[in-house]
Amino acid sequence: MTITSFYPPQRTLMGPGPSDIYPQVLQALSRPTVGHLDPLFVGMMDELKQLLQYAFQTKNTFTIAVSAPGSAGMEACFVNLVEPGDKVIVCRNGVFGDRMRENVERCGGKAVVVDNTWGEPVDPKLVEQALIDNPDAKVLAFVHAETSTGALSDAEALAKLARQHDCLTIVDAVTSLGGVPLLVDEWQLDAVYSGSQKCLSCVPGLSPLTFSQRAIDKIQARKIPVQSWFLDQSLVLGYWSGEGKRTYHHTAPVNSLYALHEALVLLQNEGLENAWQRHKDAHIELREGLEKLGITFVVDEASRLPQLNAVYIPDGVDDALVRKTLLERYNLEIGAGLGALGGKAWRIGLMGYAARSENVALCLKALESTLK
Repeated sequence: MTITSFYPPQRTLMGPGPSDIYPQVLQALSRPTVGHLDPLFVGMMDELKQLLQYAFQTKNTFTIAVSAPGSAGMEACFVNLVEPGDKVIVCRNGVFGDRMRENVERCGGKAVVVDNTWGEPVDPKLVEQALIDNPDAKVLAFVHAETSTGALSDAEALAKLARQHDCLTIVDAVTSLGGVPLLVDEWQLDAVYSGSQKCLSCVPGLSPLTFSQRAIDKIQARKIPVQSWFLDQSLVLGYWSGEGKRTYHHTAPVNSLYALHEALVLLQNEGLENAWQRHKDAHIELREGLEKLGITFVVDEASRLPQLNAVYIPDGVDDALVRKTLLERYNLEIGAGLGALGGKAWRIGLMGYAARSENVALCLKALESTLK
């Protein structure tokens, strides 16, 4: 058998991620590779930290990109901040809240799960009661933007409750960064992780991460070493630090970091507020078109993510056949439902470069034709 070069088709990616990548970001990937300790690359890393601080709206010194996807960013937060025996309040209103629970347990912690209905935001009243019932809790963990349902939770209110009960916060912002307001410093969030492939419209494989000083203090006060060598952020700190000589930790994904730098430059040039509004405008266009087709949303408008639209599959419609037809006939990808919504919902992404009127028009026309 002779294997030849792989040339993928030009898809329009409107699923839950990865999203369409900006042409400028793809161009950045092709720039010459330099060493990961090259002085010019080190300078680029310093710029990348500043750009991430802008995206997160934080002045946290420890703001980096983990050299792995968002799931590794999640694990980096838990393995560093949760020690054996620590009690963690975990909010679960979808698939990714449950992944937080599993991380707590793998760290030897005790997860106290606060369950919320899928498709609804985390209920602060339930969280407050859990914190009252568990005064020894060390951490409150929740998903800001639940990718499995399209629900947006009130991170500011949840973080306020955590502070009142002397808990750190671990926040999943994989789908929210760059798509909806995320104000790390103003809301006093402690450990926040995201992904490069969602609203930043960069290549998959990197996880933006920011830790507050409270989180850093917790790591430095650990009684036992972090069980993961690669994700031990006390070791990574010396690699991303701008002070003195960089210490070697791992070979960074050089060209992928070029791409993230470019994606963040594009976000900076557009302006965060403008990016948030663009995602909202695209959602309104999509919502109006879907409602004309008789398609309804899983999440109420007030708690709905504009960049991740979970909609119910009409009665009698073959889920897999529709998605297969969209892919083969229109080169258009939309996502299937996860967990409790498997076979019951589609997830239509309007993330980053995909949040454009032409994408909305293509999706609506392709869906209308396929459903007929």
